[in-house]
Order: sequence, then C-alpha cells, then structure tokens
Amino acid sequence: MQGKQLRKLEAELWRAADQLRANSKLTASEYSMPVLGLIFLRHAYNRFQKVKIEVEKTLPSHPQRGKRPLTKKDFEEQNSMFLPEKAQFDYLVSLPESADIGEAIDNAMKLIEDEYDNLKGVLPKNFSIFSKDLLRELLRIFNKEVLQKAEGDLFGKIYEYFLNKFAMTGAQEGGEFFTPMSLVQTIVNVIEPESGIIFDPATGSAGMFVQTGYFLEKEGGNVAEKVTFYGQEKAELNTKLAKMNMAVHGLEAFIVEGNTFYEDKHNLVGKCDRVMANPPFNVDGVDKAKDAVKKDPRLLLDGKVNLPKNDNANYLWIQYFYNYLKPTGRAGFVMASSASDAGHSEKDIREKLVKTGAVDVMMAIGNNFFYTRSLPCTLWFFDRAKEQDDAKKDKVLMLDARKIYRKVTSKVNDFSPEQLQNLICIVNLYRGNTQKFESTVKSYLQTAADLAKETARATTELQKQLQKVLKTLSSFSLKQDSQDVGIDKIIVEWKELQNEAKSIFELQTQLTDTVRKNKGNQFITEITVQTKALRKPQDKLIKQLLDAISSAAKEHQLSKTAAWRELNLKEELDQLKAVQQQLSGNPDEEEPGLLHETEYFYKQAHWLTSRFPDGVYTDVEGLCKVVSQAEIEAKDWSLSPGRYVGVETATDDDFDYEERLNEIHIELEGLNEEANVLAKTIAENYRSISI
Repeated sequence: MQGKQLRKLEAELWRAADQLRANSKLTASEYSMPVLGLIFLRHAYNRFQKVKIEVEKTLPSHPQRGKRPLTKKDFEEQNSMFLPEKAQFDYLVSLPESADIGEAIDNAMKLIEDEYDNLKGVLPKNFSIFSKDLLRELLRIFNKEVLQKAEGDLFGKIYEYFLNKFAMTGAQEGGEFFTPMSLVQTIVNVIEPESGIIFDPATGSAGMFVQTGYFLEKEGGNVAEKVTFYGQEKAELNTKLAKMNMAVHGLEAFIVEGNTFYEDKHNLVGKCDRVMANPPFNVDGVDKAKDAVKKDPRLLLDGKVNLPKNDNANYLWIQYFYNYLKPTGRAGFVMASSASDAGHSEKDIREKLVKTGAVDVMMAIGNNFFYTRSLPCTLWFFDRAKEQDDAKKDKVLMLDARKIYRKVTSKVNDFSPEQLQNLICIVNLYRGNTQKFESTVKSYLQTAADLAKETARATTELQKQLQKVLKTLSSFSLKQDSQDVGIDKIIVEWKELQNEAKSIFELQTQLTDTVRKNKGNQFITEITVQTKALRKPQDKLIKQLLDAISSAAKEHQLSKTAAWRELNLKEELDQLKAVQQQLSGNPDEEEPGLLHETEYFYKQAHWLTSRFPDGVYTDVEGLCKVVSQAEIEAKDWSLSPGRYVGVETATDDDFDYEERLNEIHIELEGLNEEANVLAKTIAENYRSISI
C-alpha cells in the first residue's frame, strides 16, 4: 500500500473509531487500550490466516487420514501466533446478535494469553464497558476488505497512528508514554543501531524499538538476528502497551516493569551497544538517601558517584545513559532544554561528561513537538568510541533545529521526512561521511525531475480540457439570441476568460517545453520557477471559469434550455477538475499536487546545497557549529546549541511565505475549533444555571 493510501486509510479508521467514542460516554483513556487490542487481534488473525494457507500447502497427505491437523508449532516456526478458534477475528465478527460480544472478546484475549506466557496479563480484557452496538461497529470498522488482505507492517503503522492520536487526545497518562515519531526517528538515525544490545530504560510504548526495527529492515537482514531489545518501564499500563506494540510489529523484547531510579533489572551497566530513551523530565522526589541511589554504579563519573544536589532527576538519567554504554556504544535521548544550561552540581556533572569526550551531538528542538508539553527540548547524543579518538574527542556538533519543523495542527509540530533526512545529512557530514549527503541531494533532484515529467503530462491534459470547455462555451454563445441582454453579458464574461486563458496557455507550454527539451537534473531549477509561476494563476482562472458558468446557469436557468443540456458540460468540467486536483492537490484530503511537490523536492535539495555547497561539513550561521571543549568551558560548560551557532542570516529569498501562510491557516483553524468548544461549554453552563 502506497504512503498516500495508507495515510488515507489511517485517517478514515481513526475518524470512524473516534466518532463512536464521541457518541458514547467513554473517555479517551477508557477507550484506547481496548481499541488497540482489537487492532492487535486483527493483525494476529491476518498473520494466522496467511501462515495457515502456506503451511497447509506443504503438509503431506495420507491416503486414509488425509492431511494432519495444524499444530501450534507449525505457526511458531513461521513467526506467527497460533489462535484458538474462539480467538479468531472472523469468529467474533460472525457471532449472532444475541451473543455477549464483550465477553467473547475478553475470552479471546484470555485464550491468546493462555497460549503465550510473554503476553500474560498484557492484553485488554475490559470490553464489557462497551455497549454491544459499539463493539459490533468497531469489529466492522476493523473488518474492512482492505484490512482483511493487509499484512503485518501495515498493522504496525496503523497501531502507531492510533497510539499517536490517543496521545494527542490526552489518553494514557497525558500522552507521556508516547514519544513523537519525528524525535524517535531522529534518535535512531543519529545513533545508527547495527547489532548487539539495544536498551531503553524508560520504554513507554516501545516506539524506540519499533523504529530501530524499521531502520534495520532498510539495511537488510533479520532484525532478531542483529539485535536484542531490553526495556524497563515504571507504569504497568505502558508496559502492556509496549509488549502489544512489539507483538503487532513481529518483534521480540525483554520488557520488564520496574522503577529505573531504584532498580536496574537487566543489569546492563557497561554492556549496551545502543541506549535510547525519552525519560520523564524534571522528576522530583527521588529518594537519594537509599543505598540503591547512593551506591548506584550507573552514577559513576571520574571514579565516584555523582548525585545532583537539587531535587531534579534529569542528571540521574543522563548519567545512566552514559554508564550503560560499552566503550564503543552510542546513546541518544530526549531531555528538557533547561538541563543543557543547569548550574551548580549539575554543571559539575556536565563538565565531567564533556571531558570524557563522549558528548557527540547536541540538537535543539523547537516548541510543540510533544502532544502534552509545548516547551522545547534537546536531543543529546553520546558516542563513547570518541573517548579513544584524539582527533574527535575534543569536538561536539551543536545543531540548532528550533526553526526546522512542519506544522501538523495549531498545537503540534513535527519534522517532515525530508527535514529529518536533511538533519541526518548534517550529522553525517560532521562525521566525515559525504555519501548520505550526496545520495539525498541526488534523490531529491531525481524525484523533482520525475515529478516535473508527470506535471508536464498533466499540464498538457489540463490545457486540452480547458480549451475543450472554452470551445464548448464559445460554440454555445454563437447559437444564442444576441438580443438577450443576459446571455450577451455572459458571453462577454466568457470571452474575457478566454483572453486570460491565453497567458495561462503560454505558461503551460513553457513548462512542457522545458521538460521535453531538457533531460537532466541540471534544468530542474528552471522547471521549479515555472511550476511556481503557473500554479496560482492557473487555479484562479479555473475558479473564475467554474464560478462564471455556475452563476450564469443559475441566474438564467440555462439548465431548462435544450441547447445547454445538450452540451453535456458536467462531464467536461468533472474531467477538468480531476486534472486540476492532480496538479494543485486536494485540500479536502490534505494531498499536495504535482506542481507543489515538484517545487518542494527541488527546495529540499537547494536547502542542503546552499548551506554545504562543497558537499562537506562547514559551520552554518544560525544552524550548526562544531565546537571544542575549550569553547564549551568558556561558556560555563553549556551544551545549549543556541549559545554557539549564532543568529540565522536568511534573506527574503530563503523565507517560504506560502508555507508560513499555511501555518497561519492551521493556527486559525485550531483557534476556531477552541472557540467553538468554548462557546458550547458556555451555552451548556448557562442552560444549567437557567434551569
């Protein structure tokens, strides 16, 4: 399934499921685990069905007894769960109206847990809080034909999408269990997990492990053969979410419940190849008088345990991540921005960390990347292999990404896939790897060139459709009674549009000629300028044309005349609008068109090449700077990128006004939604007072 189709399906499933919740009395937190459980059950059944068919093909047949029955072992050998009959999705869907559907789903979950010890007590079993009708509707939603044929990776993405949406609605402890995917992907791509032990001591919903799985799959090979996942999580509910998340992605992990401040259940100090985490920020109340804390080997730096004097656990976490690593290990984690400049005992710990040489990259992230916190954060990266490399030990990359983001809603930002790749390119250039930069720029330009060809094809088609509609209108005009003042006025308006169309046709022809004559990425700059010049005038003309036809037909009741009906104009206009959507996008489905996409991918290539014109690392004002330990000491051991990179000197040419207008539009929509909710609340409160 292609990316656009998947996004559309995810949004459709969410709208349907959330609408059901809105019509019930259930809170988002009551609703989330059962719904995620149904996604898990649907995935398990799909995998079961696929393996069942494959295994049955290979079973030998006995003349008298036929084929032997399938066993649990048959499924486990194919990395699939064995499902008892009453735990199969089709069984639940086909239950009669009179059946207690909640009890049946609870029983299905229990049957699966009985088969698999690692899922004992993990799956949700509180479906009795749902009404029968609600449960049947949910089963119907997740029984769509497209989902019946879907395979594991699709369900993993749908599960992640629902986790994300539940986090945004405030389900599951305010969304703290969920690290936004942009940040997880950034961490994974910077620390580049390859093999060995991967540990997350604040596991949450296991998003770090899932994204590591995707990263390793792209590199090729079997994830289970390359890495072993270990996790520890304080909250029981989050531990269940994590185990379900791993199962739905076909991954295995040793995830245990435990308070990381007092327990190191996996005993992994000095053993981890990669550590990644999004720990809770600014936690207070950790009992530092306990021996488990006072003598904790995870807090050793410079030969002694370092306990920050203030009541804040940030620097406990930071030291854990360092000490869990092997001498060649890397760590990446999310931390409150305030920790980068914290003073007193925390500054002393930070100084010791910098002097080890392990601090590798510090990346400042802007506001609104978290669903429940609007504050900015910082991504810290350690690389203990630097400690033994005199050439690298003294260097730290400061990367200020606070102005790099994509606005998702009025309250939530993230990185687009391309913004993420651009940041990873900078890190790779800093490490001396130019291949990532070269391949990324080449990919952007090739994508833009391919889109330009599609744009030229669609533009030619649009020109034909426009000419066809205008010719039809012209032909109709000639047949009308010139004494009819109303019709005469319409004809004049249509002729004006035809004159305006000539300049549009010229722009369209320029674009198609450029694509046809110039084969190669070097001409993509010219094509991009032309797509930008064409998009708005073309859309404006089509809107004026459609409005003129609509108002004329309505004002003069043209639909009642035989001559107008014979034109069959609706079909021509539908074709025109369809091609226009290909070029300009469909705002209802938030899909960009070919014109925007062509320009967009060129801009991504330009963003990189304009900042790193020689294809090697260089400090960029306002974005990135490689600093020495002496420079860090001079700034009181601060690890805040903004204190080093300076102020961006972007010109008006670099500023994307259209993107900023789009952001303002999203912000306005969010404010309007809030206003509507507030107005509704006030009205309800007023009614209750009046009564």
